[in-house]
Amino acid sequence: MAAKSRVPATIPALGGEQSLNRYLSEIRKFPLLAPEEEYMLAKRFQEHQDPEAAAKLVTSHLRLVAKIAMGYRGYGLPVSELISEGNIGLMQGVKKFEPDRGFRLATYAMWWIRASMQEFILRSWSLVKMGTTAAQKKLFFNLRRMKNNLDAFEDGDLSPENLRKIATDLGVSEDDVASMNRRMARGGDTSLNVSFNEDGEGQWQDMLVDEGPLHDVRIADDQEKHIRHAMLVEAMDDLNDREKHILTERRLAEDPKTLEELSQVYGVSRERVRQIEVRAFDKLQKAMQRIAGSKGLMPALA
Repeated sequence: MAAKSRVPATIPALGGEQSLNRYLSEIRKFPLLAPEEEYMLAKRFQEHQDPEAAAKLVTSHLRLVAKIAMGYRGYGLPVSELISEGNIGLMQGVKKFEPDRGFRLATYAMWWIRASMQEFILRSWSLVKMGTTAAQKKLFFNLRRMKNNLDAFEDGDLSPENLRKIATDLGVSEDDVASMNRRMARGGDTSLNVSFNEDGEGQWQDMLVDEGPLHDVRIADDQEKHIRHAMLVEAMDDLNDREKHILTERRLAEDPKTLEELSQVYGVSRERVRQIEVRAFDKLQKAMQRIAGSKGLMPALA
């Protein structure tokens, strides 16, 4: 933040993995803010650059950062470093937050926190450089989730069906999916039962944040889902009727139709339907990004 808006040093020190448990205990002491109090603090900071107001906004959301960081454990990076990067994103979110837009700080800051952590992961993983394409970044951050959805837990190469499904849903080539899957398999996940102390005491699972959802996280998730749904509905207006129908039937329906079924509806080849689907999805993504920018939201990388 700029000199006038610098947050006082009230955030507990986070020296490394061995101090993480103490850090997580310390940040639980900061109270969550009621909507009215959050709004008044945000207005004070927005209008007067009050550092005390900024500090209260930041410290009340440190648990949100830790919660999000735990979701990125699978990339094999120290949780303490993920939290540190997320805290930077949180401060940026506080700095740019506009309380009069009508949603809570947690909903807005979540975009900045995730983006900050994802940028850090991209910088840290040797297999993904900052110069990679947006499609590769998207593949990197969504491959595990999509494999889980498909129950594709195999350690080796993906089956042809799963490979094709993931490539189609993410708008990338099957070769890109296969290559990324192999690279990430070599990177491996960190077991929660691994000790983080040289004497063998203490395990990663001991550092997990309370399993129950935080109140502000639950509210932020609900608000974000509502915002994303509204953005999706608005973005669909950029598509013509055929694009809307094909994209809806292929990606938004509970029981997606096959390319063959849609090719018979429109009297075109399956490849033509696939091309329309990919083009419509690309248009939808660009529209979502434009709308997010117009609403003052920073889209996450994934």
